[in-house]
Amino acid sequence: MNLRNIAIIAHVDHGKTTLVDKLLQQAGTYRENQRITERVMDSNDIEKERGITILAKCTSVHWGDTQINIVDTPGHADFGGEVERILSMVDGVIVLVDAAEGPMPQTKFVVGKALKLGLKPIVAINKVDRPDARVTEVLNEVFDLFAALDATDEQLDFPILYGSGKNGWMGTSEDDNTNGMKPLFELVLKHVAQPVVEAGPFRLLGTILEANPYLGRIITGRIASGSVKPNQSVKVLSRDGKVVETGRISKILAFRGIERQPIELAEAGDIVAIAGLTKGTVADTFCDPAVDLPLQAQPIDPPTVSMTFMVNNSPIAGTEGDKVTSRLIRDRLLREAEGNVALRVVEAADKDSMEVSGRGELQLAILIENMRREGFELAVSRPRVVLTKSENGQPQEPIEEVVIDVDEEFSGIVVQKMSERRAEMIEMKPSGGNRLRLVFYAPTRGLIGYQSELLTDTRGTAIMNRLFHGYAAYKGEIAGRRNGVLISNDQGEAVAYAMWKLEDRGPMMIEPGWRVYRGMIVGEHTRENDLEINVLKGKQLTNIRTTSKDEAVRLTPPIKMTLEKALSYIEDDELVEITPKSIRLRKRHLDPNERKRAEKAKEALAS
Repeated sequence: MNLRNIAIIAHVDHGKTTLVDKLLQQAGTYRENQRITERVMDSNDIEKERGITILAKCTSVHWGDTQINIVDTPGHADFGGEVERILSMVDGVIVLVDAAEGPMPQTKFVVGKALKLGLKPIVAINKVDRPDARVTEVLNEVFDLFAALDATDEQLDFPILYGSGKNGWMGTSEDDNTNGMKPLFELVLKHVAQPVVEAGPFRLLGTILEANPYLGRIITGRIASGSVKPNQSVKVLSRDGKVVETGRISKILAFRGIERQPIELAEAGDIVAIAGLTKGTVADTFCDPAVDLPLQAQPIDPPTVSMTFMVNNSPIAGTEGDKVTSRLIRDRLLREAEGNVALRVVEAADKDSMEVSGRGELQLAILIENMRREGFELAVSRPRVVLTKSENGQPQEPIEEVVIDVDEEFSGIVVQKMSERRAEMIEMKPSGGNRLRLVFYAPTRGLIGYQSELLTDTRGTAIMNRLFHGYAAYKGEIAGRRNGVLISNDQGEAVAYAMWKLEDRGPMMIEPGWRVYRGMIVGEHTRENDLEINVLKGKQLTNIRTTSKDEAVRLTPPIKMTLEKALSYIEDDELVEITPKSIRLRKRHLDPNERKRAEKAKEALAS
């Protein structure tokens, strides 16, 4: 079989999924009268809503007599674990770069991984029709990036295409828009090598895991050697060579366009999905019973942020979700960790909660969002960074490279806020259109919750991108939230009159009629301390007439708390309560006396 395996890698929003749409259309994947959805590869609900790719997915097209397997990868650094695994399945990469923004942090991350594996890149400058496109400068920046990442001479001699994925063309020059995607297809056939097929019996390295209600566990990977048929006996080897399980393959699915079709024989070099095994997972080797040595799996970068997931124990727990027990939460998290190698799930010492570590706040927020849509109720703590110890025993913390594109007039406040968060500025350069590109090395701790503050400071015009840089010595304390919170002192339904009377205490986070309970956070205090308030107290009605006219109750709109905003807002003594219908903020200890005891114990420990 004439075969090519390629991955499309780029920073978020540089047009990977849109490019795949056009490749599928122009390769004749669809019928003439078939209805085509936009960004067809973004298949789950959250991906469609947010317009981002979270899970890597495979598809294939036929160009002439050659089958091209294409892998669409995520662009956010939080899902970098997905990209690292995918690169071991392919023989070439298309590096997509925005003609205005140029190479960004995630571009640097994935290109570095691809170059290390010896893959030969094709560079595609996308969106050349943008009014602020700066094609020549971006091409120079790409070359400088490759050189900085120690690319070989062969990798530095990369072919270049220019085009617009949205308008469905790629060409050898900026105005060569007459041949559609044909130049890209032909370059892939010419530049990307055929898959290297090793001798020997069937071996496949598990790369993507998913659950199917009819077929059970489905593992996707590239066949390194041999061939496989349905009903064939196989065994599964872990990374260290131990036998995980033995069994039979019930079904082999090949990627044909956007569909997965059952096939009777899969041969070395092809990317396929196999079903029928119950324990094999990502990074395991699925092989013939005669094989004893596992395939080498790529090491994954360690997680940098952790959170505690626990049972929702508020007074109104169990009223909105149907999965509320610690056993169900534990099983769901362990199942997630099986398929997502960038996540680490450990049972906490108290056995009532789970410590979940990942690459960033977004990755953990997506997991929580998926769980609440499945009917789970849970409470989660503030994200914390994962500290390590250096050789001399000193604590080290994760440092991120932060790139902020901002209008010149707002650069001062950005530099000030970042320095308050212990960030170190590395570079400041113009990026076209009266905008500056600021590059910082900042501790991950300082970036928790900064995204919303940055948008407020810059009137929504700044774009922030982050990438894990490495570990460095602990930078010292960082000031947290400056304001205290307003806490409900009773349980019931919030009353508009009471909220109106309390408006001078600070902005509210609830609306009239919402259910509240003792210890729940209902607003933000205007001062530094926390304050207990009564939002249930209605107006006293008497039979005495008054000459004064009743004032109409007009409430200021409340602060809307999204999941990510809530996670970054809370302090260490607070939790976010998550249910399928609501996101509430609460104190860890609902009883005020317990809160005082915990505070005294903390002060005693600090002294």
